[in-house]
Amino acid sequence: MNQTHGTTRSRIRIRRPRRGGAFATAAVLTVAVVTPAATPRPGPPAPPELAPAPSARPALGSLTPCALGPGPGLQMSEGIPTGRGYSRSTGTVHALNLMIDFPDVHGQGTARQRFEEFFPQTTRWFAQSSYGRLDYRPEMPITHWLRMPRSFRAYGIKRGSPFDPGYRKLVADIAEAADPKVDFRRYDLVNVLVTPNAGPPAAHAVLSVTYAANQQAPTADGVPLANVSFVYSRQDDGSGSLRHTGFRVLPHENGHVFGLPDLYTRDGGDKAGHWDVMSEDWGAGNDLMAWHKWKLGWLGPRQIACAARSGVFAHSLSPLGGPEGTKLVFVPVSPTTGYAIEARADGGNDEGICKPGVLISRVDTGVDSGGGPITVMDSTPHGHGCTRERNVHPGLSDAPYAPGETFGAEANGIRVRVRVTGQDAAGDYLVEITRRASGGARG
Repeated sequence: MNQTHGTTRSRIRIRRPRRGGAFATAAVLTVAVVTPAATPRPGPPAPPELAPAPSARPALGSLTPCALGPGPGLQMSEGIPTGRGYSRSTGTVHALNLMIDFPDVHGQGTARQRFEEFFPQTTRWFAQSSYGRLDYRPEMPITHWLRMPRSFRAYGIKRGSPFDPGYRKLVADIAEAADPKVDFRRYDLVNVLVTPNAGPPAAHAVLSVTYAANQQAPTADGVPLANVSFVYSRQDDGSGSLRHTGFRVLPHENGHVFGLPDLYTRDGGDKAGHWDVMSEDWGAGNDLMAWHKWKLGWLGPRQIACAARSGVFAHSLSPLGGPEGTKLVFVPVSPTTGYAIEARADGGNDEGICKPGVLISRVDTGVDSGGGPITVMDSTPHGHGCTRERNVHPGLSDAPYAPGETFGAEANGIRVRVRVTGQDAAGDYLVEITRRASGGARG
């Protein structure tokens, strides 16, 4: 669910797998305001330590033509750099975690057990995805369920609820209940992990939501609680198949406090598939797209190439799972649109990829969160996908382009052609990118 600047944006996406019941992803409320029992398992190997990027607002230099600005009047945009008011996404980030229950819905299990459904998995996920540039530190200063003064019913929380009045009351009550033991000034963001028996199961309706960059939120210790993620229920379909990946509802929700929009569409449309946790955060493990990693400050300038002029360019793309190599080539075709080119294969946070290769997507910074701002270009548009993963939309699972395959498009008088010419011994993909002006347009 995504609400920005006080406008409710119902990011409610219910997906119906081929087998099993309805299954949903979490929502974002961006007010910028934006908007499962997981059994811990050993995480991926720790990524190499890299010096943290100084901020999510890197000097752009030669990349400036590819750093598309946001469209006007949007709640949450894909534009670079990210607007102010969100939590920083590089360096050390302190995340306050509060486990809450209600007089009419007592905590299920212990507060520590609820916390352990998400940690240390979430910390590892961010470390891997950011190549060590985000040091995410979850803290739990209150080790018991924090009982709210009103019943769960009294807050009137439903799918798509706006910030006012229910969430405003809830945030104020959380601040008052926690304030004697918590100095809110110490934290960059807040995770409210609600007892999972409050509200419907995630398989029936998703309540999880984030309010980001919400400077009008209630205050605690003199600071507004501007970046708060609420997580309800448990992201599981009942089969146990999602037990080790259900925690990713939190990386999704925290993606909003870092300024990332939802990639799904409000009408249930599927434009990005399982290629980004901001699109689908269930099923087999998945990462963020390269554009999002640039937006968050997780890619250095040497890992990005900008094809903003006419010509033919050759590049070697390293899959996103590892920290080294070129991760993104971007081809702008207007002030708000362009094509992102990256390599994806099993490794890092990506798993279960049935067709590795070069993923091409169209980024539109003029499209709001929940409107489908990123569209994956499908190399097999008439196919049904190649995945056997039961809990993801399968249609785009075979979207990447393999060696010998070519993508072509024309937009705004610009012709773009991407040919995958091969793959080297290290697993990097070799691409030839052609950008030409047509119809009198200037390249």
